Amino acid sequence: MNFPLFVAGRYLVSKRKKNFINIISLLSLAGVAFSTAALIIVLSIFNGLEDLLRSLNNAFDPEIKVEASRGKSFTVTDSLLTAIRQVPGVETVTEVIEDYAYLRYREANQVVTMKGVSDDFLDEHRIDDKIVAGRLRLREGDVNYAIIGRGIQYNLSVAVDDNQYALQVYYINNVKSGTLDPTKLYSRKTLFAGSAFSIVQNFDENYIIVPLDFARDLLNMGNKRTSLEIKMKKSASEEQVQQQLKQLLGENFSVLNHQEQHKDLYRLLKMEKLFTFLAFAVLLGISSINIFFTLMMLAIDKKKDISVLSAMGASQPLIRRIFLTEGAIIAFLGAFIGLVLGGIFCWLQLEYGIISMGMETSVTEGYPVKVVPLDFLSTLLVVSILTFLISWRPAVLAARFASVQNL
Repeated sequence: MNFPLFVAGRYLVSKRKKNFINIISLLSLAGVAFSTAALIIVLSIFNGLEDLLRSLNNAFDPEIKVEASRGKSFTVTDSLLTAIRQVPGVETVTEVIEDYAYLRYREANQVVTMKGVSDDFLDEHRIDDKIVAGRLRLREGDVNYAIIGRGIQYNLSVAVDDNQYALQVYYINNVKSGTLDPTKLYSRKTLFAGSAFSIVQNFDENYIIVPLDFARDLLNMGNKRTSLEIKMKKSASEEQVQQQLKQLLGENFSVLNHQEQHKDLYRLLKMEKLFTFLAFAVLLGISSINIFFTLMMLAIDKKKDISVLSAMGASQPLIRRIFLTEGAIIAFLGAFIGLVLGGIFCWLQLEYGIISMGMETSVTEGYPVKVVPLDFLSTLLVVSILTFLISWRPAVLAARFASVQNL
């Protein structure tokens, strides 16, 4: 490329633009800037929501969960538990029996998800800071206690840590048809509400945590369990521990990490983020159309200057590059301003929470945001592609004006 001619061409094209061309250029820049800022803000909110969901789910769900690949439950033996505990990186193993049950307190009732856990659950300290009423415990002496969700507590008007009235838990037995004795149709056991937790609505309104023995006897599970929940040591690698457990347990078991336990939810979030990105990319493209008209009018306005460049020896490819550069300057300056504005807004939201969730019961006061550098890079990539596509036609038209006849 003839650099002196390129610089001279940029000077001739840029100087003494007509007022309406300058106005359209500013509008193009502003449109790109605000569209870019909006795209960065929305993507950062999606990132923040995903992080918030992860933190809420991680407070209730285990780091690694072992389930049967087929069927609802599997047999747990002492040798199996010992083998899992001996896997490097495994700290504790919690036995779990989980199923739907019918909960009754005084005159109120509700269908709940009952989760029976072994004593290792309390040793993991997963929900210690989520207890909002009562005292965290599953058993004191011979008395069993339940940890109930805050939503269940409100729905049933449960007096937590009050042993005057017990929770009655019913489970429908799998009996053969034709059974005449109604007492064999269901099992019933009682325990007291020892504490209530509050994490997120899905858990608060559905879950009740009970001792493993209580759930085992109510459901008549014997040595069967629905899952095993594993806590890793702080220095352990999740990927390595997961792979070792898969090799140990074989194809009859599914070994799930945090991400895989809610893969449908996270996949939905990623799809929503992708479609939002595409929608705003289209909006960014619409905002960039002004660049097309700016360059078209500039090419028409600068016919004589283009002819001068041609007479000085500038080739058509060089003239095309000059106009492509003009479009790139407008687009990238607007994108840079938009990225800065979007970054400033995200910082203000992180520091001061200027936009709230608007709900008293929300788990966080302000909209969660998280700035990811990849979002900035992908936005710049979209701007680059759009700028090239939009600027190409005016640049080709300008190159055709490279004739001494226009002098």
